Amino acid sequence: MPGIFEDIEIQEVGFGLKEKLDNLPRQPGVYQFKNADGKIIYVGKAKILRNRVRSYFQKGHNHDPKTKVLVTKIADLEVIVTDSEMEALILENTLIKKLKPRYNIDLRDDKSYPYIVVTNEPFPRVYVTRKVRQDGSRYYGPYTDVKTMRFALKSVRDIFQIRSCKLPLTEDGISRKKWKVCLDYHIGKCGGPCEGLVSLEEYNDMISQVERLLKGKTRDLIDQLAEEMQGYSERLEFEKAGETKKKIAAIKVYTEKQKMVSFELIERDIIAAVSEDDDGCGVIFKVRDGKLIGKQHFYLSNVSERSESEMIETLIERYYIAADYIPPELFLSAEPTDIEMVEELLTTKRGGEVRITVPDEGEDLKLIRMCRANAKFMLDELKIQKEKGKETIPHTLQALQRDLRLPAPPRRIECFDNSNIQGSDPVASMVVFVDGKPRKSDYRKFKIKTVVGADDFASMAEIIERRYTRVMREGGQLPDLVVVDGGKGQLSAAVETLRSIDLPNQPIVGLAKRLEEVFVPGESESILLPRTSSALKLLQQIRDEAHRFAITFHRSLREKRVISTQLTDISGVGPTKATKLLREFGSVKGVREASLERLAEVVGMKAANNIKVFLGEADDVSPE
Repeated sequence: MPGIFEDIEIQEVGFGLKEKLDNLPRQPGVYQFKNADGKIIYVGKAKILRNRVRSYFQKGHNHDPKTKVLVTKIADLEVIVTDSEMEALILENTLIKKLKPRYNIDLRDDKSYPYIVVTNEPFPRVYVTRKVRQDGSRYYGPYTDVKTMRFALKSVRDIFQIRSCKLPLTEDGISRKKWKVCLDYHIGKCGGPCEGLVSLEEYNDMISQVERLLKGKTRDLIDQLAEEMQGYSERLEFEKAGETKKKIAAIKVYTEKQKMVSFELIERDIIAAVSEDDDGCGVIFKVRDGKLIGKQHFYLSNVSERSESEMIETLIERYYIAADYIPPELFLSAEPTDIEMVEELLTTKRGGEVRITVPDEGEDLKLIRMCRANAKFMLDELKIQKEKGKETIPHTLQALQRDLRLPAPPRRIECFDNSNIQGSDPVASMVVFVDGKPRKSDYRKFKIKTVVGADDFASMAEIIERRYTRVMREGGQLPDLVVVDGGKGQLSAAVETLRSIDLPNQPIVGLAKRLEEVFVPGESESILLPRTSSALKLLQQIRDEAHRFAITFHRSLREKRVISTQLTDISGVGPTKATKLLREFGSVKGVREASLERLAEVVGMKAANNIKVFLGEADDVSPE
């Protein structure tokens, strides 16, 4: 109720913070608490910012222990006013994902599980993916049981004639007869949209039926197909009626494989959460037409002393904000702390009423217990994996932690190297090793943007700042150890940069090539690891990989520059022929010294003559 906290007695706080508390708006919005270093440690939403924020500082308020600790850390606050409570909820969710504040519940799902995607194209494709992109495509899953996912995809492809090719089909391309049907058409797996044998409207009607199947709306789909079959029969189109009858039979086989949880043809999500110490797990059962069509689990951290109601509320808010579909009914293991906000979110997203029930007896309670048992099982699995992780840290990393006196085993190491020739085409590389092995998907290449000439120190400072400013901005993972290729100079430049971007405690070392010395911040003398040390060999391997990656990138840029500035000036020689020449003869000098006959074998006699004339007369073209 507005005004409920207007006259509360506020505990003693700093003058700047007190002034902000006295001037808080009476509107919905998001508040951010900051510590003495200016770092955001908590993000929350409020229907009335003034009431909610001031309640944290109310004298005698019976906060839980974690909130009491949070209040002692608050040195400043910032608020963002929104037009509605719903906007505040969406903004809160966005900020938590981006900033990952210390005192908010952290929610994460297992990104390794696959989805079935229906692409956002005129003639959509349907396939399996593990990457969810914000490109307008629709994603179904994730499938925690890969066998279930494969069965679903196989059923879709057996029942519906959808394309599996990657052709960029458009109505214009089809009308110009740009493509031909493939084997899939001839064996009845595809209707042949590439040749216009299926219209855009017919194809997308079929895709809508596919999506009903994936959503679990099989009863509606069967009813629709039964009507179509009746229509074909009345029009004496018996072949089409027979095909539709086969579809109905196949869909019934598909639905029989799903677990029946209710004899009512209901649509409902069942949600439960459990916790142990600072870890938690929430599970969502998806029931469609009375059958369990799938489940999804989320791990929660920072939940010690949090109630099940708080975990349920966090799970619902963050899951359904991004969900494509919300059923008309939810069964919960505990009522959310702010039930009105949750109901508004669900009703707004669905566009209709959503009933929330906390079952306490009968078959409905059994469903909640089954859901909670699954959450407990997944949480136990997480605990086991954590224990395994502790036990399986490679010996080399333990040795490296000991020798370099690191605060934790360097399971993720990021190493940087610069590359240039007399200041030309300056570039840098970053390679990543996880548990002592390269993770090439995380490698990064950098073009030096702000440094003129061959200045290794400034170049190192630039790439360190660019890399870790972005990591912090996007909420990415910081490494356990940063390695820079070089001695005290490069290390000092990197350390100073890390301090400037508020990462003063990031573990970092420099590895000098000459004597394989390891330099650490704050130490005047280097560390000389034994030549036979596995820790030194790992550092050398990482450094050499960074050097190789940087050199490869530098050569590719130099080759492109050489191609565009020398060989492509020759009549009849474009980028493709220039590349062939460099690959065959190694350099412009090699091309110049090659015989006319050898050049003709690579690019043809006419271009070979032009090359001989051009390179023979172009004395100002310096050889590589």
